[in-house]
Amino acid sequence: MATRRPPRLPLVQYVGFRQYFVTLCAFERQALLASPPSFELITKQLLQSARGQQFAVLAYCCMPDHMHLLVEGLKEEANLLSFISEFKQRTAFTYKRLSGASLWQDGFYDHVLRSDECARGVARYLLENPVRAGFVRYPLAWPYLGSERYELRELLESVR
Repeated sequence: MATRRPPRLPLVQYVGFRQYFVTLCAFERQALLASPPSFELITKQLLQSARGQQFAVLAYCCMPDHMHLLVEGLKEEANLLSFISEFKQRTAFTYKRLSGASLWQDGFYDHVLRSDECARGVARYLLENPVRAGFVRYPLAWPYLGSERYELRELLESVR
């Protein structure tokens, strides 16, 4: 059964100095993402694509069948659609070459953070996803998360 792509905002909403909460789903919601080899591939390419596309990765969490990202455009021309497209294409190509299987579902879900939303609070919410799912009792016990901006322990303790 084909899945419908999520609707998109006007293109101008995806360019510039904005922060985005993004969810990417694994192909057919299979448990493909939360394993050491997949996580290594995904995070390496995530950080590489982010640098090339002028984004900072504020927080990320790979669950078995989906991934959450909190990213921020660092330049006026930073384009979320280009960034996510490059990231998914490069990870999917490598994953397919290594495993013979598809990695990502078409499309992605996004939320542009409003000026009154606290990025640190959204990052904490994202990092606590494995606890809410019942995989671990404390976020840092989950090995498939990270941030290139925040110290995770400090972030999780500071926003209470």
